[in-house]
Amino acid sequence: MTSLLDVRDLHVTYSGGGGDVPAVRGVHLSLDPGDTLGVAGESGSGKSTVALALLRLLPAGTRITGEILLEGEDVLRMRWGRLRAVRWAGASVVFQGAMHSLNPVQRIGEQIAEPLLVHALVKPDRAGARVAELLEQVGLPVSRRRDYPHQLSGGQRQRVMIAMALACEPRLIIADEATTALDVMIQAQILALLERLVDESGIGMLMISHDLSVLAATCDRVAVMYAGRIVEQGPAGEVVHEPAHPYASALSAAFPRIGDPASRLAPRGLPGDPPDPADPPSGCVFRPRCAVAETVCATVDPPLWPVRPDRGGHSVRHAACVHVGPGGGRPERADSVRDGSARSGPGPGGPGPGNAEEEEETSR
Repeated sequence: MTSLLDVRDLHVTYSGGGGDVPAVRGVHLSLDPGDTLGVAGESGSGKSTVALALLRLLPAGTRITGEILLEGEDVLRMRWGRLRAVRWAGASVVFQGAMHSLNPVQRIGEQIAEPLLVHALVKPDRAGARVAELLEQVGLPVSRRRDYPHQLSGGQRQRVMIAMALACEPRLIIADEATTALDVMIQAQILALLERLVDESGIGMLMISHDLSVLAATCDRVAVMYAGRIVEQGPAGEVVHEPAHPYASALSAAFPRIGDPASRLAPRGLPGDPPDPADPPSGCVFRPRCAVAETVCATVDPPLWPVRPDRGGHSVRHAACVHVGPGGGRPERADSVRDGSARSGPGPGGPGPGNAEEEEETSR
């Protein structure tokens, strides 16, 4: 069965006055319909760059290589017309900060109707009825469709963004820090709404957040990113509560846990800052901040190795750490993971287009 989303050996490099900056380095992800995959990491780890690369929403001049297969079709090789048709209808994005994503001088009903009319999914005289259905689906009164964004609360605006994302019935929703700016009560409501939509519609959802506790409560699987690459991935509960990579462990320890007075009163942080992507350290890029680094870490940048093999000899969980590889015997390369299992052989890849956007897209 073809995956809904299959990302293979994704590299993203920004171009600037100071030279090239590699923001994403060899990311592999896979997502099936009805599944939820969380991507976690600090600011600057490459999470949002991955999200924007999936629909080629990055600035002109950005170089992207690899493959982004959306239901078997490579997004990086789509012509502009086909790409425009896929956005909203095949995959849509719920951005962080709805107040900055919505048009402040346009009523929300008109904004929700826009993708429907652009993709000619309904006739203009039927757009209002579809907007009403979408507002009810996300728990907003139909009467609010004549409101402007500033007349809504933060949680209501985020519901409008979700309604827009659902308008064209896409198979994939990318939620990029969709609940970060919300208070905990509204955050819980939005997460419950997203979970319900995945269950009812059978869509796939890629959720990006720096908050591991949110991903653990919402997602089936979690991938942890550091300095542009995935350093651990596997079942959400295992990655969050029994992390194998030192960085994933530090992320998990940074959040207080209910019922654990030690973590509540003295949550542990992580010293130092993420490395400069333009000048990363040699070997394992996490080494300068790692409390368990070995001498070999200065020269070896470990691939994803299996943490725990299943009965079939494969692994549903992987981590890029020398403490994982040697302890498990001969390392099994798992750069490309699909359905939680390692692919055999080298990970696929290939050159993509030189620029993230065509010239006509940048004028959009």
